[in-house]
Amino acid sequence: MDETLFQDAVSNPQNLGEMADADAVGTVGSPDCGDMVRMWLKYKEEDGRKVIDKATFQSFGCQTAIAVASMATQMILGKTREEAADLSAEQMSAPLGPLPPMKIHCGQMVEGALKAALEAESQSGVPSPKAKVEAAAPMVMAPTLHDALGAADKKIGKIKIVPI
Repeated sequence: MDETLFQDAVSNPQNLGEMADADAVGTVGSPDCGDMVRMWLKYKEEDGRKVIDKATFQSFGCQTAIAVASMATQMILGKTREEAADLSAEQMSAPLGPLPPMKIHCGQMVEGALKAALEAESQSGVPSPKAKVEAAAPMVMAPTLHDALGAADKKIGKIKIVPI
């Protein structure tokens, strides 16, 4: 793993945070272990093509998920829905170097969140923001990731979130 690039991506993640006017939202994760990634996408018309203009993310999980999500949100800018959908977890994490085997799932979560957002966008016309959020997540869905973990907390016991 490229330690310098990884540390920069973790210490100074790009495109971190919610996007109020997103065209699509996707969430993947497990409240059982607390790892979750949510990705927001905004599109624009460019040269007669609909391309991703802005992408942001939130992550509750390890530093590797944050680093891969940061890389992915930069990598998909200017791509069409189809071009972004063709990206694999390995391609999105490639700038960081090979991930340790126990961290490969972090890249897969980012890929899942991106694909969930792309799928939510492709299945809808122009839904209301509330409809976008409700349609976005195949596994866990709530208005925010914090709310999703809070709901999980009530079902399975205490979850401790430690800021990094």
